Formats: sequence, structure tokens, C-alpha cells
Amino acid sequence: MKKLVLSLFVIGALLTSCSSDDDNGSGELQVVAPATYQFQRGSTTTVSYSGQSTRIEMGQEFVSAIKNSSKTEAELDGMFTNTGNYFSTSDLNESTKNIRSKTAASSDYFSANSTDANAIKADFDTWIANQVSEVFPNWDTDAVAGTAGKIQEAGGGSTRYVNAKGLEYNQAINKALIGALMADQMLNNYLSPSVLDAGDNRANNDAGTVAEGKNYTTMEHKWDEAFGYLYGADDALAPQLNADSFLSKYLSRVEGDTDFAGIATEIYDAFKLGRAAIVKKNYTVRDEQAEIIREKVSEIIGVRAVYYLQQGKAGLGSDFGSAFHDLSEGFGFIYSLQFTRQPGTTTPYFSKSEVEAFIAELMTGNGFWDVTTETLDDISDDIAARFKFTVEQAGS
Repeated sequence: MKKLVLSLFVIGALLTSCSSDDDNGSGELQVVAPATYQFQRGSTTTVSYSGQSTRIEMGQEFVSAIKNSSKTEAELDGMFTNTGNYFSTSDLNESTKNIRSKTAASSDYFSANSTDANAIKADFDTWIANQVSEVFPNWDTDAVAGTAGKIQEAGGGSTRYVNAKGLEYNQAINKALIGALMADQMLNNYLSPSVLDAGDNRANNDAGTVAEGKNYTTMEHKWDEAFGYLYGADDALAPQLNADSFLSKYLSRVEGDTDFAGIATEIYDAFKLGRAAIVKKNYTVRDEQAEIIREKVSEIIGVRAVYYLQQGKAGLGSDFGSAFHDLSEGFGFIYSLQFTRQPGTTTPYFSKSEVEAFIAELMTGNGFWDVTTETLDDISDDIAARFKFTVEQAGS
């Protein structure tokens, strides 16, 4: 699989280089994408996204800790906000970065909508609190409808820890962060002209004026920060994917589905060409690549939402442990739909209220214990139709 992914990147790089020799912006300098995401000023790299790598590393430890029943709410809250020195390294504990401040915090969606931003942050706070107050005390109790506890997958598989409605909070939080943190910051913040062109960014980029004490212009750095939310734990020059538990992992999963093969190359090539366009000061090409990234990264979330609903449907009635695990992942990806971005618009594929309606359908009554295959199919159909793929393509 790694060989296949690598070969796709090589082919994609060649295709991008060839296509970018064509006219790609009337009156503007032509742009040729480099073979890899490598940019220099003089002999020094101009690529920097260490803050995104740090948040991914924090997220890895945070989602792992949510499954540790010895943790207190204060400890988990401390990891979410990076207060109290609860990470494993001094580098993380002493970092000025944290996860919560960048959750539902994009310029385009939330700078003028603190009500929704605060409500979304509160959702995460509530899930953390409920994991500690509902699930941890019942760690050794068998889960049944209306009672939190443990439930093992059929055939001696993994044991899952769920709330009274069958939801694994750790899966909900993990997958919801893919939208609320990674996708929102990438699609609706760092790739947005409201951030790329803010203040004197365009004039400084045109003049080649670097940020104080840095080797990059501010516009170059903003684009790199978007790149970092997908590749921050990976090798930027030869991405292997599946390098973290967030977007990298699920881009790998979607790339591995023959119905969507090639999506990894499309995203990587768009990041390269967009960054090269900033160097060439061709903002038409830059913004075209941003739209490609928005469409494709949003598609990852849509595909996996449908995939997990369909996988969960298959286990209902026979293997509740497996079914609830899949549906919990589906819950998180559905939550993430509100942070997607329809290309050419300023709106997500599904609004916050539409997402809340889906979740209400899943969680009504005893939640996953009661949910029907008809409900799972109806939600899958709605999501697939909006993204223009089929349930069959995404669900297998």
C-alpha cells in the first residue's frame, strides 16, 4: 500500500507540473508545482508549521487519556486546555499552544459567531465530564440499554466502554476534533483570503518582505499552517499518511477505497501548487487550489460518516460491541460535517442545525440500542446526496 501511495504522489507531481505549464491565470505569472512540498529562500527552508505538529501531538495524548479510567476530569480538562502539566513531555506542557482555543475558532465561521463557537467548545467539555462521571464509574459493569458500562465485540474482540445510549465518548471526541480543530482551522481559517490577505500580508508577499525574525512571508506561513493540520506528523516530502489519529489516518482510509483512490495525490498537489503560487504572487492559482483542498478534505469527512453508519448497521442485532464502536465513530464524523466547506461558498455541506438533527435521530430514546437500520440508511442517503457520491461507494 505504501508503494502504491508513493507512486501516486510521483505521478501526481508529474501531472501537476505538466498542467501548470498551461495558462493558469491571465496576466499573472505561471506557476509550476515542485515535486515535493519544499520551498526555500536562499538556502534556508521557508516552510514552518510546528504549532500544528504540537497540537496534533497534544491531541494524540488527549484522546488516548480519555480511555484511561484513572484520569480525573481536571486532568482531562487540563490536557484539552494545556493547563496543569498533564502531558508526558515538558515540551508539550510548556508550549503556548493548546487544543481548546483552536476548536471552532476559524476566521470565516466563528470570528463573528461566538455563540456557536462557545456551544461547540461546551460540547467537548460536556463529553469529557460525562466520560468521567458516567463511564469511568461503570468500567466493570456490563452495559445494557439505559446503563453505561463495558461491552465486548463478538468473537472475543475489543471491549468498548459506552454511555447509557451506547456512545463511546472517546470516539466521539476523536472524530469530532477532526472537524472542529483540523478541518475548521485548515479550510475556514488558514486557506481563507480573510487570513492569507489580512492586513499587509499581500503587499508584504508581493514585496518579498518576510515576517520579523523569520525566513517566510506571513502569507507563506499561513498556507503552511493549513498544510500542517494534515501533514504535521508526517513526512512533508514523502507523505506516508496514517501518521496520526486525525485527518492523516482518515485520508489514508479514503485513499485505500478504490472508489476514491487518488484523493491523497489531489490534496497534496493542491497544497504544493497553492504554495508555489504564493511564491509567484499568483493569487488566482492560490485560491483555486484552496477550493480543491476544501472540497477534498470535506469529502474525507463525508465519506467516513457514511462508512461508519453503514458498518454499524451491519452489526446491529448481532454484535453490539462492534456496532456501537462504528456508530460512535460515525457520530463524531457527523458532528464534523458542520466544519466542512462547499467549494466556492462560505458555507459547510451541513449546517450546525442539520448536524444536530442527525445526532438527535441517533440518540433518541436509548440511542444506539434503539436506532434502526432505516434511520442509518436515511442519514447515509442525505449525506451521500449532498456530497455527490453514493452510499455504496462510501459504505464499503
